[in-house]
Amino acid sequence: MGGFLKRLGLETPAQRAWAMYDWGNSAFITVIVTAIFPIYYQTVVAADLEPAQATARFSYVTSGALVLVALLSPLLGALADARAWRKRFLTVWLLIGVLATAAMAWVGEGDWPLGLTLFAIGNVAVLLSIVFNDSLLPHIAREEQVDRLSAAGYALGYLGGGLLLAVNLALYLQPETFGLADAGVAIRVGFVLTAIWWFVFSLPVLRKVPEPPAEDASASAGLGDALRRLASTLSQLRRYRQAFLLLVAVLVYNDGVSTIYRLATIYGTEIGLPQSSLITAILLVQFVGVPFAFLFGSLAARIGTKRAILIGLSVYLVISVFGYFVTTSTHFFIMAILVAMVQGGVQSLSRSLFASMIPPEKSSEFFGFFGVAERFAAVLGPLVFGYVTAMTGSSRYAVVSVVVFFLVGGALLLKVDVDEGVRVARS
Repeated sequence: MGGFLKRLGLETPAQRAWAMYDWGNSAFITVIVTAIFPIYYQTVVAADLEPAQATARFSYVTSGALVLVALLSPLLGALADARAWRKRFLTVWLLIGVLATAAMAWVGEGDWPLGLTLFAIGNVAVLLSIVFNDSLLPHIAREEQVDRLSAAGYALGYLGGGLLLAVNLALYLQPETFGLADAGVAIRVGFVLTAIWWFVFSLPVLRKVPEPPAEDASASAGLGDALRRLASTLSQLRRYRQAFLLLVAVLVYNDGVSTIYRLATIYGTEIGLPQSSLITAILLVQFVGVPFAFLFGSLAARIGTKRAILIGLSVYLVISVFGYFVTTSTHFFIMAILVAMVQGGVQSLSRSLFASMIPPEKSSEFFGFFGVAERFAAVLGPLVFGYVTAMTGSSRYAVVSVVVFFLVGGALLLKVDVDEGVRVARS
């Protein structure tokens, strides 16, 4: 059993506990962000608004939450490194997110201000908690273990999110079987289950992973010091040029990844695909993504992390072009399978490659900047998608326009000298 876990990148108790946080927080990402809450919001919570108005407000709140995370994560990362508060911040944002998720059970028809407020708080909390969990990665894995462990985390996230989504869908489709009055009650019960799931499966990382030491235990570490450290890190990016170049590449190609993931359901709805097919496709991505996330971890060990990411980006190019021709549920399922094959691999290996090219004692600070890249990617891609749709009158052209992000991001990634980046980080 130990040999099998080692091959998966889950060799030590601390590594398994760290990966379980992906299993836990993916419940929020899958159920609240991707599948259930958007439907509940559109059909119940914002029922008194015009559909276009409801969608616009949902989009504005989502973008606002992502921008807030982008602004907060570097500052809080600097403070966490200075005071050895990585796990403390992880715990705080975990609890805020769990409480906001559970409180969604009290959101009913017409309560769109409360619903959107809780949705925004949950988004900010989960994304900031992920920043601090990611910052623990270089402290619990050796250089040769980082890729496999990061991939294992994404794989467990797919599996955990998929299982809880299946439970929520069962409650939603057959509420009477579970003694619930109707689908609305079932959805609200599902929000509470999501909060419990997220909390329970986050306990291992809080118990098993030790807090890494502060960068300089003798230094003062107030907010002003954190700001000065942040300014210092920005100036030091010249020293970590390869890590900075990787950061820019991630910012660009994650624009494409995030756009496809967040807007695929909207695109499918626009072209007239049935809701049942769209939900099935989301489940398909969750479960097909599990083995492929592990596979990418193994592939990186064989051919190198950068090459493995480039293979994933090449598949995304195919997805963007193929998306233009999607007209049936079968086509959409094919696209979903292709996304499932590469999404976890590209994101997990980007995380692990960045972890290998930064100084461990500044991990929270640097992962704060990594979080900035990921968050702004989630903002810019949908904006471009919306602009192209407005200009052309069709989302089909917008899907093809996403190709630019993968081409430019891949070109930047090709320029990254991984060996030099690792050498500088370890010197």
